[in-house]
Amino acid sequence: MILQRNSLIRNSFCVSAFRSALYTMELKAFFTSQAASSLQEVFEPSSSSVYEENADINWDELGFSLRPTDYMYIMKCSKDENFSQGELNRYGNIELSPSSGVLNYGQGLFEGLKAYRRVDGGILLFRPEENARRMKMGAERMCMPSPSINQFVNAVKETVVANKRWVPPPGKGSLYLRPLLIGSGPVLGLAPAPDYTFLIYASPVANYFKEGFAPLSLVIDDEFHRSTPGGTGHVKTISNYAPVLKPQSQAKNRGFSDVLYLDSSKKKYLEEVSSCNIFLVKGNSILTPATQGTILAGITRKSIIDLARDFGYQVEERQIPVEDLIDAEEVFCTGTAVVVAPVGSVTYQGKRFEYNTGAGTVSKKLYSTLTGIQTGLSEDKMGWTVEI
Repeated sequence: MILQRNSLIRNSFCVSAFRSALYTMELKAFFTSQAASSLQEVFEPSSSSVYEENADINWDELGFSLRPTDYMYIMKCSKDENFSQGELNRYGNIELSPSSGVLNYGQGLFEGLKAYRRVDGGILLFRPEENARRMKMGAERMCMPSPSINQFVNAVKETVVANKRWVPPPGKGSLYLRPLLIGSGPVLGLAPAPDYTFLIYASPVANYFKEGFAPLSLVIDDEFHRSTPGGTGHVKTISNYAPVLKPQSQAKNRGFSDVLYLDSSKKKYLEEVSSCNIFLVKGNSILTPATQGTILAGITRKSIIDLARDFGYQVEERQIPVEDLIDAEEVFCTGTAVVVAPVGSVTYQGKRFEYNTGAGTVSKKLYSTLTGIQTGLSEDKMGWTVEI
């Protein structure tokens, strides 16, 4: 699969060598001659036919897997400096010292956000400044310098513009953006790395779960835990995710979609799924675990809370005993990748609890409202979207 992917990348580059060179020169000219604020402007179709070219893929077969695009963004700085000027590079491998901080001590963070194609051809980002703020908070916890909010957002915009042809048509998916902040400098003893790299790459994606919009089947695992008090569960560090691979794999081998984790202290309270937050619906009340140091404060989670309150629901952020699953009417997950995913059942200690899904549910209503805003089909009264 790796050889096939590399072959496709090489072939694509060779076939369009002249066009790629022209595109690169135009991008450099644009980004060096425009103020940061002008990145909001949409390219004029007459500027170059390259901007209007679509990627040669079948959008109907798009899943949630890596499809390398044309460009990535890279910015570097040393430990005692601030990030300054970054640049676009062709997508490809990066060079790291074997003693780099990220490889030896897991000193790294990542974010995830999406760009959506509107029906009129425009492109929207969803709350990129929130991702920037979360990365800054995580960087402080991990003893790393971080880009400013403006640097982060402008880097995201540049990456989207450079990979514009990879943004799927309306209704076919989105362009997923993965900002990384890593300790790239060499270090042997346990200490912060001397140098850091901020990088953004992109990939067109569709649904995260193989079930698509079908209800998920979760299982509660009270043996493994995603995070512990005083740890890093509240920030998006790379070291939070590899430990869930084993329980997640075991759950999928048993026919479940994913794992719902309990707190590590009392093994009594709901926390979150492997990579998304959890919500319960009871009547006019919507419950979600409070983010108190062990749970990631998801941006989709925050948005759903605001929308639910705007609809008149009573939203409670608190500790949720596992017993609350028994009489819940609905359960759903939220996250950048999954957006809003309905849960059809949760299995705990051999008992299976089932929930309402489909038309007329709260999760469906919230999903339709949120995606309408993200894709420009609905009015953005919240001021969440950023037009490119």
